[in-house]
Amino acid sequence: MRDGWISLFDGKSLFGWVVPPQTNWHVEDGAIVADSGEKSLLLTPYVLGDFELRCSFHLAAGGNSGLFLRTAPNAANPATDTYELNICDSHATHKSGSLVGRHIAENVPPVEGAWHDFRVFCEGPRIQVWLDEKQIVDFTDETPNLRLSGQLGLQMNQGRAAYKNVYLRPLNFRKLFNGTDTTGWHPVPGSKSEFAVKEGLLHVAGGPGFLETDEQFQDFALKVTARINGDGLNGGVFFRALPGTEAAPSHGYEMQLSNGTKNGDRTQPADFGTGAIFRRTPARYVVADDRKMFTAVLIAQGDHFASWVNGYQVVSWQDTRKDNENPREGRKVAAGHLSLQGHDPKTDLDFESIEIHPLNVAAPK
Repeated sequence: MRDGWISLFDGKSLFGWVVPPQTNWHVEDGAIVADSGEKSLLLTPYVLGDFELRCSFHLAAGGNSGLFLRTAPNAANPATDTYELNICDSHATHKSGSLVGRHIAENVPPVEGAWHDFRVFCEGPRIQVWLDEKQIVDFTDETPNLRLSGQLGLQMNQGRAAYKNVYLRPLNFRKLFNGTDTTGWHPVPGSKSEFAVKEGLLHVAGGPGFLETDEQFQDFALKVTARINGDGLNGGVFFRALPGTEAAPSHGYEMQLSNGTKNGDRTQPADFGTGAIFRRTPARYVVADDRKMFTAVLIAQGDHFASWVNGYQVVSWQDTRKDNENPREGRKVAAGHLSLQGHDPKTDLDFESIEIHPLNVAAPK
């Protein structure tokens, strides 16, 4: 999962989705299923821009559903409010594989009544779609109704619809660590940690201390590949942080890096756990192992935060506190620094890569 793929479905629950109550969205035989109630969308709580998506789907014969790409939460007109990748062999004009109201896919075989796979690539105005690894859509939106961002939605419109193997990869990450030196970063005054590049890895030893970005970031997807070189050691990646000072070095949100467990039970982090938002919400599962590289992906958008470790989602949390410029004291939606933590004198961490994908889009309302 080092290339940033994240799973939007754990195979067991609807964790991480916004579930509409008017439809019986549930998990059945390892798939997300809806087969009664009003038509609706199962939505991500965050907005996405450029991404690659993989999704397996099954629609009952005679049904009508689809994947909604870059969608408004209450999309009324598919020609303006979303890109609806249709799943409906009987649609009057835009059959399965088409983008309803925008583009007709031709020579697409029927899909109802069996499992099939979509692969979707959205980058700028261009949308490409593959059905069972055969390309069926290559569409560039040159209309005034171009949408460059939106939520992802799974639709139940008519008949039983099922989805599984839902994987997404944000595109166009930018490197924040160049593999050679700490250009773009600076130590916070008073830091006792050592931050040195050794054999292409950014090594963090000792502490306490912080290495802070020169830049500030507001909404983003962050991808970090790292290793904890010892049992039960502790570190963190701080974000939306105030400029660090010797007196206040780490006033930000913290995505914790800590793989310890209680009684060997990965559902019980010894601290908050890798991927957790420290002191706010624990990781629901400790995925990574000490002494092995792991990749953590964090989406921070508005007051919502989601994180994945090796592709598995461990956090979906909304900060409902009162606004405060210091995330230790309240909700902060404004930009801030990133910083890498040297937690204590025993700290021994390696960062292989640190990359960011700014989300310059509005959070869903």
